[in-house]
Amino acid sequence: MNKFNALNTLRNQIFLGFMVVMVIVLASVGLFTYDQVSVLLRNNAEKHIQQTAVQASGKLDALLMQIDTLTAQVATNATIQRLLTQEVEGRKISFEERQLLQQEVRKYTPYATGIQSLELFTTDYRMLLPLTDMSLDSRVSEEWIRLADEGKGRLVWYGLDPRYPNVVIGIRHVRLIDKSFSHAGYLMVHMDKSYFELTDSEQEGDDDARESMGLVDASGQVIASDFSKKLDIGSMIEQGEETVQIDEEEYIAVQKKSEETNWRIIILTPVKYATEGISILRTAIIVSVMVGGLLFLIFTFILSTMITRPILNLIKAMRIAKLGTLKPIDVSTSSMEINELNNTYNQMVVSLNELIEVVYQKEIIQSRTELKALQAQINPHFLFNTLEAFYWALDEKGEEELSQVVVAMSGLFRYVIARPDDDEWVTISDELDHAERYLKIMDMRLIDRLSWQIVASDACRRTPIPKLLVQPLVENAILHGVEQRIGPGTVEIQVMPSVRTGYTRIEVTDNGPGMDTDKVQQLYASMQSGINRSAKGNGVGIANVDRRLRLYYESDTEGLVIRSEKGRGTTIAFDIPNEYGSES
Repeated sequence: MNKFNALNTLRNQIFLGFMVVMVIVLASVGLFTYDQVSVLLRNNAEKHIQQTAVQASGKLDALLMQIDTLTAQVATNATIQRLLTQEVEGRKISFEERQLLQQEVRKYTPYATGIQSLELFTTDYRMLLPLTDMSLDSRVSEEWIRLADEGKGRLVWYGLDPRYPNVVIGIRHVRLIDKSFSHAGYLMVHMDKSYFELTDSEQEGDDDARESMGLVDASGQVIASDFSKKLDIGSMIEQGEETVQIDEEEYIAVQKKSEETNWRIIILTPVKYATEGISILRTAIIVSVMVGGLLFLIFTFILSTMITRPILNLIKAMRIAKLGTLKPIDVSTSSMEINELNNTYNQMVVSLNELIEVVYQKEIIQSRTELKALQAQINPHFLFNTLEAFYWALDEKGEEELSQVVVAMSGLFRYVIARPDDDEWVTISDELDHAERYLKIMDMRLIDRLSWQIVASDACRRTPIPKLLVQPLVENAILHGVEQRIGPGTVEIQVMPSVRTGYTRIEVTDNGPGMDTDKVQQLYASMQSGINRSAKGNGVGIANVDRRLRLYYESDTEGLVIRSEKGRGTTIAFDIPNEYGSES
């Protein structure tokens, strides 16, 4: 064991570790490099294929641009624009006018080859041209009609016609120039798929010795190709394969996607023509690996010695600092890395000393904070004792009404000022008692102008509810209802089973001046933004209640519901589930 420990040095570990790494590298580098060289050769071939794909893509774009330009001319034709404007305005196009449309469209077809027909549809998908009764949605899916609408006048290519495999369909959203480019209908072009042939038909020779090219639409259907063998194009596109195997022959596959149509140009080239001469490179790679392995062993031995010697010297210097306060050390070598290690250690020592000081200061601050927290627990107790003293003093002097107000205030404060261990859920009965205490205090302030009524069954009173949801609504009813009314006002709190099974409804109603529809909508909008500004108070009560309802119950509540009529008062209500609080 002692002999093993003597050999278990950093130098031997580095040397042995590098040896293991070298063996792994040499075992895998041959296969990896061979594979990479093959990929490199294929990449060179792919660059050539990519150039071909770019040329084919340019040719495709030119063909598409020609049709796009022609259909744009058709869509902006003055006669067509005039008749479509008439159709949009509700005046149906007559049969004679449809014939006129057909004559106008026929003027453009000689200017482009490959066009089989042009069809024109109204905004409600009725066919205007040709003179048949067929709807647009029976020709193409709603998805492609939506894409044409999103194109905003751009020609959208559908692909092969499901009914006619030799026809390619494009759709254009027709817009009225004189009507702020409003929607007027659809123009559909039917192209012979031979129009999209991207290779010369005269190309001859061995099929395996030349590139094969194909054009497929967004759904994977072949529009044009000169593939001599059967190919699973859908699988190749879905998996993004770079090589495919057809009849035991491997091909390099390059795909070029058209941004305008989402069509793909696929070019296949036999791999054997791209990997000629790979055996010579393989021999050179093997020789290079062997020479590199020998040099690796030599330099590993030298490097391990260079690394471990200054580290051992540094360890001896650092042992001085293991006792007592951490102190920077002064060790200098000719190695930049070891010097950097020394500087990092010294920076760590400085940082640790600073952290020790920070921790010490934080402990002092924490002790002071705990003292303040203990003091804060005394403040509410002092407040309640003071109110209790006021109550007995007033009671002894016969001020019964004022003493009852002090009792109500004491209960109000005890309810609002919660201890950390208090539950934030209470019963509706607790909420109604709290609201009644608030109404008693407001009754003293408003003298004879306020009267109230609380109606709730015993079953509803036991329903759990988050604290302080009802009192803000009562406060709002007094401030914006009773106080804004000339003469006495009434506030009524009703708790009843909701029309929704398993829910309880709470309503707060006042007979104040009420609000019109616009004001109610403004109130809803302000609740959604989280602030309800008003002339009285800071205006956050309603928004606060609505926000807390949605946070507590999430999707189980619709928030506050406001009903109000000008001159007839306001009702604010909300529904809560009966068992929510007990379950949570």
